[in-house]
Parts: sequence; C-alpha cells; structure tokens
Amino acid sequence: MFRTTTLWKILVVGLLTVLAASQVGTALAGTTVWTSNGPEAGTIHVVVIDPLNLATLYVATFGGGVFKSTDGGGSWGAANTGLTDTDVVALAVDPATPGTLYVGTRESGAFKSIDGGGSWNPVNSGLTASGVQVLAIDPATPSTLYAGTSDGGAFKSTNAGGLWDPVNTGLTASDVQALAIDPGTPSTLYAGTLDGGVFKSTDGGGLWNPVNTGLNDIRVHTLAIDPVTPNTLYAGTEDGAFKSTNGGGLWGAVSTGLASTRVQTLAIDPATPSTLYAGTWDGAVFKSVNGGGLWSPVNTGLASESVITVAINPAAPSTLYAGTWQSGMFKSVDGAGIWSLANSGLTASPVHALVIDPVT
Repeated sequence: MFRTTTLWKILVVGLLTVLAASQVGTALAGTTVWTSNGPEAGTIHVVVIDPLNLATLYVATFGGGVFKSTDGGGSWGAANTGLTDTDVVALAVDPATPGTLYVGTRESGAFKSIDGGGSWNPVNSGLTASGVQVLAIDPATPSTLYAGTSDGGAFKSTNAGGLWDPVNTGLTASDVQALAIDPGTPSTLYAGTLDGGVFKSTDGGGLWNPVNTGLNDIRVHTLAIDPVTPNTLYAGTEDGAFKSTNGGGLWGAVSTGLASTRVQTLAIDPATPSTLYAGTWDGAVFKSVNGGGLWSPVNTGLASESVITVAINPAAPSTLYAGTWQSGMFKSVDGAGIWSLANSGLTASPVHALVIDPVT
C-alpha cells in the first residue's frame, strides 16, 4: 500500500512539473496561460445599477472582488485591477458621474475607481477602521460620502474619499450595517447598527441620536427610505421588518406573512413606493404591495434561501436583481414572479482545493 501510494505521488508530482514547465514556456512565448473555467456563482453582498446606463451593473462579492455586466446581467467580467482585498462588502456609484465608484472591503478599507471599475486605488486617509460595511453618497453633492464600519462607527468624506473623518458624536454603536440618506434633505441621514439600533442625524453626521422607540430588535441589518415620502422608513432586523412614518420617531412591526425573521435587505419600488421587497436569510424574497402591511413569498426559480441584496431597475421596476449566499445572481423581469439564474462569467466562488483524477 505504501509503495502504491508513493508511486501515485511521484506520478502526480511529475505530471504537475511537466504542466508547470509547459505553462512557463507558453507564458514566456507571450500566450495567455490561465483561463476561467468556473465554477460560476458566489456570495453577492451588493448589486448596484448604473443610473445613467441601466444595462450596466456592478456586484460586490465575497472572495471574488467586483464583477461588472454591461448587458443587464447577461454576462459578467471581473473588475479587480488594483483591488488588493477581494472580500468586498460595500459598493456605491456616483449618481452624477457613474464611472466613479467606491467599494468597501472586509479588511482593507475603501477603494475608488474613476473608470467604471477598470482600475482601483485605496482611499483610506483618515479611515482608521479597516472593515467598511456600507457606503452612501450624498445625492445632491456626490463628493460627500459616508462609510459605516464594523468596529469604528461612521466616517465622512467631503472630497470624494480623499480624506475621511470620524462622525460618531452620539453614535454609541460601533457596528454600522446600513446608511440611508434623505433624498430631499441630504443632511438628514440614518444609521442602522447591530449593537444599538437606528440612529438619526440632521446635520450631516455631526450629531447622532438614537431613534428606537417601538423597535423591538436593535440588531439592524438594512434600512430603506421612501423616495417620495422620506419620513417613511423601513428597517430590517434579526426579528423581522419595522416601519416608521415619522422619520424614526416611532416604529411598528410590519412582518405579517414574513416567514423569515432575519431581514437582510429591503428595496422600495421607486415608481410605486408602497411596493417593496425583502431579502431574507432563510426565506429568500418576500414582496409587499401595501407598504409592508402584508408580505408574500416570491421565490419561483430562486435556488437559494439566503438573499443578501436586491436591486430594482429604476426605469423598469418590474426588473429586479437578487444577490444570494453562494448561489450567485438571479434576475426577474416580471416583478419577482419568476427568477432566472444570471451567473454567466460570475466566477466568484472561492476555490480552496483542487484534485486531479489519476485515471481520467
């Protein structure tokens, strides 16, 4: 048995040596050596849509970095040049200049691209927390942006990421999972945290106050703000969904029909804000057409129970994208009636080992 095993090891090592030598020779000849051959899927933390070119999408993945699609999710390509940390958990696009993007990584802070993801550079001056979990851009002044971190609270930049300052006065929580900016009054913003609930600032992060009355669970994963009536907010928590109609002054549970309690993401239809979607950890996607009064599962064709992010095409709100845990991207063109896999070229699944069949 020892001799047989040893012989196989020698043969495999010899084969790998020959292959390596062949590839080195090919590389020296100037020919591409490695080509992607899957697997196609991965864990998607964020999906965003270019507001000026709605067929262009970006996704932030765990272990695979950033991927870009220019055909509405029909095909994807990696966009990671200069990105030294491929555990990307936050992604934001400048609404005025969509070629400018920002990402937040799990361990290496923030990066910026000014060429649509063609290349990235770190933008961490003053950003003392390494784990950037969420990014939000002021819609009126896109050079102003906010970062929520895992262990340092919130940071603000007023020069497009050139310099960051902590903005934590009154923010007694350090783990910021969500940020929402009032589109009509951008100096008003909300922070959702895992260790302190929801906080509100009316002066661009200068001072925060907790706004948790009626919020039964302070472990907040996501926030969504009504684009037409910004005083209406939704929060996704470990214990379902909550709604406020007075700017966070009072919250009420809106979880009827929501079979899963852990709400990972919330998305509001910009044309019909009473229609919204909830992505959950163990129940996939739910839809409400009455402002959260009643939810129904909408999972036909969705091959994952864990949905981390949902994005809505603003010009055609019946088109949605869902990013999942390990199963990649899904797309619906009928308001979540049916989902289809949209993973072509999305090779974001971490590969930890390879095995060669010694026979075939």
